[in-house]
Amino acid sequence: MESAKRERCVEEGVLRLLIIEGGAPAPLCSDVREDWVRAPISKPDLRARVAALRAKSYPFTVPRVDPSGALKYRDRIVAISPAETALLESLTTAFQGLVPREELMSRLVERQACSTRNALDLHIMRIRRRIRPLGLTLQTAWGRGYILEHATDAGE
Repeated sequence: MESAKRERCVEEGVLRLLIIEGGAPAPLCSDVREDWVRAPISKPDLRARVAALRAKSYPFTVPRVDPSGALKYRDRIVAISPAETALLESLTTAFQGLVPREELMSRLVERQACSTRNALDLHIMRIRRRIRPLGLTLQTAWGRGYILEHATDAGE
């Protein structure tokens, strides 16, 4: 009945809990970001299903940068500066992959009239502090660049 809305949520990577009417056939949910329940459902059962859906989808969650100056990951958000936004756009696009230092320098140059190696190092240090509470880490690939990934000590 709401297939257009469901497709839009699929495209955006939004978690979906489908509530199916009593006589309707069960849907096939092959995406870890989707599950279903049959109506009627109690509030405690609904909360438990939502929590279970979040937990099983966490390993497949990718951080997103909001152009308004926020980094969103899982169910948490942190504010970031315009320069950090530019850097994190590259890092989140290549999530768990290497982003060359030169690419980050060019992103920084786009945002600031003057950028140096020390300026990039300072922004990287600030980003590391900001993303720690989200359960993310920024690893250095010496001589090559940086890798944004899940923190291993985040209790996963």
